[in-house]
Amino acid sequence: MQSNILNSLGIDPGIIVIIMMGIMIFVLLYMVRVSMKMTRFMKRYRIFMKGRDATSLEKAFAQKFIEVDKIVELNKIHANEIRRIKDVQSRTANKIGIVKYDAFPDVGGRLSFALAMLDESDSGFVLNAIHGREGCYTYIKEIVKGESYVVLGQEEKEALRQAVNYFNDMPS
Repeated sequence: MQSNILNSLGIDPGIIVIIMMGIMIFVLLYMVRVSMKMTRFMKRYRIFMKGRDATSLEKAFAQKFIEVDKIVELNKIHANEIRRIKDVQSRTANKIGIVKYDAFPDVGGRLSFALAMLDESDSGFVLNAIHGREGCYTYIKEIVKGESYVVLGQEEKEALRQAVNYFNDMPS
């Protein structure tokens, strides 16, 4: 087999055949390696897709999506409930102040008291219970935004001050 092109270049055709055979063997070995990797991958893929208890991955994903949708719906319900609870909480008397005192010099034991109960906007009431030898008398005075329309006694003012500053005076 003589070739004018190869002879002019000074290349022996046998060398080209040997190089081509080497490349073919390399490609064949590479293809075997890729085929083995692909077989291992497909085996793992089938196991992965089969899942446990013969449940496919697609069914598992579908179930998880349903669960996520339920969680999102529950989250919305809980957010509305929290909003409603916060609204009720803002209108509930949650600030308190109490001052115990002796209303009369001849009656001891600090049985009289002034109790202030306010909501978030500092509205509520001051309850004053005066204990004496003849009996116990209670008086209630309305508080609107931290102010009373009726004159407050010294103990009532202190109870109101405690209630207004209730969350500020608490230790952290």
